[in-house]
Amino acid sequence: MTRPIAIAALILLLCGAALHAQHPTAVTVPITLQTETDEYTRYELLAPETASFKIFYEVTATTPGAKVYFNPIRKGSAASDEAVFDAMTGEPLHFEVVTGAEARKDPLMTGADPAGSYIKAQLARLVPLEGQGRILIVKTYKDAKSYYRDGDAIVFDRGLGIRRNSVVLPKGYELVACNVPSQVLSDPDGRIAISFMNPGAEEAHLILRAKPGAQTGPSAAPHSLTQARSWEAPFEGETEKERLSERAHQDRDIVYFLQQPETHAFSLYHDYTESRPGMDKYLNVVREGSTVSGPSAYILDTGEKLPTRLMTGAELLAAKIESEEAVKPATQIVVISFPPVKKGQSIRLRLSETYTAPASYRLEADELVFDRSLGRSRNAVVLPAGCYLTATAIPATVTQLPDGRIRLDFWNGRPDSVDVLLKAKRRVNPAEQGH
Repeated sequence: MTRPIAIAALILLLCGAALHAQHPTAVTVPITLQTETDEYTRYELLAPETASFKIFYEVTATTPGAKVYFNPIRKGSAASDEAVFDAMTGEPLHFEVVTGAEARKDPLMTGADPAGSYIKAQLARLVPLEGQGRILIVKTYKDAKSYYRDGDAIVFDRGLGIRRNSVVLPKGYELVACNVPSQVLSDPDGRIAISFMNPGAEEAHLILRAKPGAQTGPSAAPHSLTQARSWEAPFEGETEKERLSERAHQDRDIVYFLQQPETHAFSLYHDYTESRPGMDKYLNVVREGSTVSGPSAYILDTGEKLPTRLMTGAELLAAKIESEEAVKPATQIVVISFPPVKKGQSIRLRLSETYTAPASYRLEADELVFDRSLGRSRNAVVLPAGCYLTATAIPATVTQLPDGRIRLDFWNGRPDSVDVLLKAKRRVNPAEQGH
């Protein structure tokens, strides 16, 4: 979850603050403590006799002006074969392993464990104001307490503090037990992967058991996923390809900031990573019943502001711009252009805009009502200032922001949308009630 300093920066963005991050070297925000977001970990279990597993850790540094990122080496695990890469360019980054005492000398890490060890990675560029520094850390851990044999089975038993994870079994092993509700998927080489999102604040204590019995070699490879849809669905539903994509690793997330309900308006920002070679634009199709205003976009990796155009479906067709989804002539589309993505590289975009949607967001008597289908795996809704939550149909985690507003996070591990219905009322002064 984005930490308070990052949330504050995002609020500034949505309020129209100047995009100082276009010149990262000019960042003057005082550095306090290291912050990060969008963490995802993939554990590849190696041969059981090694008691080792390879880790691919994706993390995004969010402290404005930061030049380095520190990643702790877990106590009880012997680390080897470390490497760090810049997620935007794919280029390796310089790093060193330092003691906790050494890490504490950095103003970002005054709370570091002096008895611990850390990977200290040099970022490819300063973290822009309201931007991000995405990196991939690769390492191998040997930890016989977390990964071991038990008779003819192997066990992976580990507390996972990162909220999005996947564990890949060795070749030839099938999953026989898993205590955390998870997706089960097949890697292209046939290895079985267990993937889950943990929406709670506490770590997930994952226990997996696997046994020999799975196919190996070419016969283990899964069949190509299709565009077929479930014959049982009461509606068209998602395709097989969509249903069997790894939900925890999806890189789209969106935050809605509800304005006062009489306006029927909400601001939002939508983060999206593009890694397909040659792609040079993103089309945000506005759903029916909503109108959009004030679109803007920038590259989170660099702070570079991007041109945006508001077009209709008819104008899109006339300009010979192809859309991945069907659009009607009157449909609004926000078109964002960016430099073509090169092979092996990626860019992370942030689109900000304001929607007006009377059917989705309204005032009924004295109740605020937000009723909208949210399709991302990670969604958040922030109530207007001065409002308190009275109902939510979909389970959510709830936090209060430093300015008093209430934020609800809807993490959906299923490959479908969640129909969020929430209600709120305006707060009263306790003194007026004689409290």
